Amino acid sequence: MTDLDRTPPSTAAYVVATAILAGITGYFIGQGSTLGLFSNKEKEGWPNSYNVKPHLDSSDEDYESEEEEDSEEEGDGTELANFDSSNEEVKLVLVVRTDLGMTKGKIAAQCSHATLACYKYLTAYTPNSGILRRWESQGQAKIALQVKSEEEMEEMQAKAISLGLCARVITDAGRTQIASGSRTVLGVLGPKSVVDSVTGHLKLL
Repeated sequence: MTDLDRTPPSTAAYVVATAILAGITGYFIGQGSTLGLFSNKEKEGWPNSYNVKPHLDSSDEDYESEEEEDSEEEGDGTELANFDSSNEEVKLVLVVRTDLGMTKGKIAAQCSHATLACYKYLTAYTPNSGILRRWESQGQAKIALQVKSEEEMEEMQAKAISLGLCARVITDAGRTQIASGSRTVLGVLGPKSVVDSVTGHLKLL
C-alpha cells in the first residue's frame, strides 16, 4: 500500500459531505412531518388540519348539515310569462332581509342559494327559455337590495309572480345564526323593466 492510499481525505471534503448528508436528511424529515408520518394523532379534516377556527357566527359552521330550501310555494312553472319576444336586458335581483341581523358571510351564502334556486326553476320549467339564455350571455347581472321585513318580501314575491317573473324565496335551515324557517332572500329574475316595477323602490344592500 502506498503512502497515497493511507492519506485521509481533507477536512474540507468531510465538511462538504456532512453538509450534503444533513441537507438530504433534513429534507426527508420535513416531508415526513408534513405528511404526518411521525405523529400518532389522526389528521383532522379542514379547517382544523390548518389550525383555522371558524368564527362563531360563520355560515360555514356545520356546513355539511346546513341545507337551505326553496319557498314552500314550489309552483309548477305555469305562472312564468313568456318574455322571449323581448330583447330587453335581463337581470336577477336578490332582496335580502336586513331585520334578521345576518353576517356578510351568511348573506353571501343565502344569495348564492337564491341565485341557484332561480336558475334551477327556470331550467326545470322553461329549459329553452330565451330569457335565461339572454341572462347567461349578457353577464348574468345580479343586484343585491335590502328589505326590512318578511311581510314586505312576501308582497314583492306575490307581485313578481303575478307579473310572470321567476321569484324564489330561500328558507333557512336554522343551524347557524337565525331561527329555522326564516325566509332570508327573495330572488327575482326577468326583464329589467318588469323586475324594476317590483323592486325598483328598494335601496342597495
